[in-house]
Amino acid sequence: MSEQLQGVTHSESTPGKTPKRAALSSWIGSALEYYDFAVYGTAAALVLNHLFFPADTSPGIAILAAMGTVGVAYVVRPLGALIMGPLGDRYGRKFVLMLCLFLIGASTFAVGCLPTFDQVGYLAPALLVLCRVIQGLSASGEQSSAISVSLEHADERHRAFTASWTLHGTQFGTLLATGVFIPFTLFLSEDALMSWGWRVPFWLSAAVVLVAFLIRRGLEEPPAFHENKEAVAGAASPLAMTLRYHKAAVARVAIAAMINSVNIVFTVWALSFATNIVGLDRSTVLLVPVVANLVALFAIPLSGMLADRIGRRPVFIMGAIGGGLAMNGYLGAIYSGNWTMIFFMGVLMSGLLYSMGNAVWPAFYAEMFPTSVRVTGLALGTQIGFAGSGGFVPVIASALAGDQGDQWMKVSIFVGVVCVISALVAMTAKETKALTLDEIDALHTARGEAADLAAAGKSAGKTTSKASEAQLAAK
Repeated sequence: MSEQLQGVTHSESTPGKTPKRAALSSWIGSALEYYDFAVYGTAAALVLNHLFFPADTSPGIAILAAMGTVGVAYVVRPLGALIMGPLGDRYGRKFVLMLCLFLIGASTFAVGCLPTFDQVGYLAPALLVLCRVIQGLSASGEQSSAISVSLEHADERHRAFTASWTLHGTQFGTLLATGVFIPFTLFLSEDALMSWGWRVPFWLSAAVVLVAFLIRRGLEEPPAFHENKEAVAGAASPLAMTLRYHKAAVARVAIAAMINSVNIVFTVWALSFATNIVGLDRSTVLLVPVVANLVALFAIPLSGMLADRIGRRPVFIMGAIGGGLAMNGYLGAIYSGNWTMIFFMGVLMSGLLYSMGNAVWPAFYAEMFPTSVRVTGLALGTQIGFAGSGGFVPVIASALAGDQGDQWMKVSIFVGVVCVISALVAMTAKETKALTLDEIDALHTARGEAADLAAAGKSAGKTTSKASEAQLAAK
């Protein structure tokens, strides 16, 4: 890093990089976020379809409605990105991280307190949707800010590895959510599970919120944010700058992020398919994502290290295509009831192949944007993609599966096509593994954007940033 950026000399007032604390902070927040999402997805597949909708609803329609409540949190995430992304670029990554932490924790706890359909009628699913909306709005800012913090605090040679811990947290959160449900489904009676047992996993999110708060309160903003803060404050809003100069990058990230379809089908639709359609044992089926996520805990940091060595694009593409193609084998194994193949294909698809793309996308996507709009651009791109995958894929999969819910081949083909498209789009991105953050800023800062930032810096009594100077000199 240069000793002077934006005309501000580094001093004790500008904190240095703390990659370990940043990685831990991002990890615990992502664990909470995906614990909340995974515990809801698991509950939606197992119990919510029975508790929050009329008793005379057919099984297929009830599952479709439950999948719809899963999807609504993803659909609103782009709106959350419009709010949280600019806040992260203008007021700080830490500010957004703390705000989102309490929003998502409170909404998840509230789900465990909701009355059921038998108690309050259609008010029950309405309140359920409201809690999911709050979850979605907060999650959109959590992940993009956490990734930016990790990336900007990381050593230049290990950015992909450090940023991968954010997704390591998501896998741990998913693992924890699924693991929490196993003893309840295994040891509780059906009546106990349906009356109070399903609520406990939602209430446990409070413990994760407390731990995350204790870790995050000591986190400093990254040096890169401090170096760009004055120019960003004086320029147009980060949202306006992103939409003006980085639309192509947002679109590229949005399409690439559709690889999340693999995870959505694996953790939500396939679970419902296995238990409600094929009739497999609940507790045993829940062990599949547990084992897969255990493997992912090792695969993700290793994939991050690989991306720092050979590049972001090849690792992402291998993961996207491999995970999408493996879905056919996994759903086929479920339909045949072959437990050996179910576990093998589940681990191969989710634990290994999908984890490759999952590990590298934080650095891959974030490095498509300069520091000045990184949170905004990353939030918009990923949340649009996640809205498409998480919001519509469960419903599309349920519709493709037909009235009887057994047309799994159509679902696997759909997922495979989506992943191939994501991989093709990823091929158009620039490889950034060998570049520093300053060089990435210079690469992605358009001439007009550099002029805007330079003017904003001068109006604030500062000189232009390094990236702006480089772009203006080059163009």
